[in-house]
Amino acid sequence: MSREQSRAWAMLAPYAVGLAVLIVLPALLTFGLALFRYDLLGSADFRWLGNFADLLRDRDFHRALANSLVFIAIAVPLRLIGALALALLMHRDFRGAGAGRTAAYLPTVVPDSAYALLWLFLFNPLYGPLNGGLGALGIHTPAWLTVGSSAMAAIILMSCFTIGEGFVVALATRQELPGELYELARLEGSGPLYTLRRVTLPLMAPTLGLLAARDVAFSLQATFVPALLVTQGGPNRATTFLPQLIYENAFQNLRYGYAAAMTLTMFLVTLVIVYVQYRIVGRWRFGFGR
Repeated sequence: MSREQSRAWAMLAPYAVGLAVLIVLPALLTFGLALFRYDLLGSADFRWLGNFADLLRDRDFHRALANSLVFIAIAVPLRLIGALALALLMHRDFRGAGAGRTAAYLPTVVPDSAYALLWLFLFNPLYGPLNGGLGALGIHTPAWLTVGSSAMAAIILMSCFTIGEGFVVALATRQELPGELYELARLEGSGPLYTLRRVTLPLMAPTLGLLAARDVAFSLQATFVPALLVTQGGPNRATTFLPQLIYENAFQNLRYGYAAAMTLTMFLVTLVIVYVQYRIVGRWRFGFGR
């Protein structure tokens, strides 16, 4: 091993140790705990697949899984389209571009609890500015947090403003595309929409696929704080997502093995969705080149 390789391994060692201790080891313990009934107070009772059999009969789990899938199906495309649209609008340097990019990224750095409390004020039906503005325009004001569909829409709306990381990645990708391709497209008489469809989107497809896969995993976790602080999983479990149900079973009901089985199920659902995305994006990318 050369001196440069030794230095590289030495620099990576703290990260590898942290990754193993904080992510890999807890994940293995969680997956193993899914096979036991454990309440932290007594001894663990080996159940094999008993926890997963209970999941099949648990209506609360079915509702939380359905809510999570609905959230992913709506929020992930909206977040991806928003990040892409902002990147395409702001990839060139113009007056105010820096301020616009900062404004797009700023909500992402706000702590989740502070962000949720801010939206709790915005959604207030009595003195919240959102319904106040809609009422002033003569638009019907939804009962954001008291009706199931409106509460789900509120959680999705909150997530659409935290696209800063995806925006930065999409912006960097767009700025790295060679300008010669666009000059050639203009010489050939290509219009903006045709160039977008035939040049920009195929070249950005790998990055967009990565962002979509990342956003699926992120969306499953990001619903925890808004649902807990803004809607408390209601009304009538309409905004109870898998992370909150796992939290309730583990830390309120002390059903750690059952919560671990839910976590493993959520992990497997994420893998399936990401794989499907990978297949779709692969076909979509090559289909544009025909």
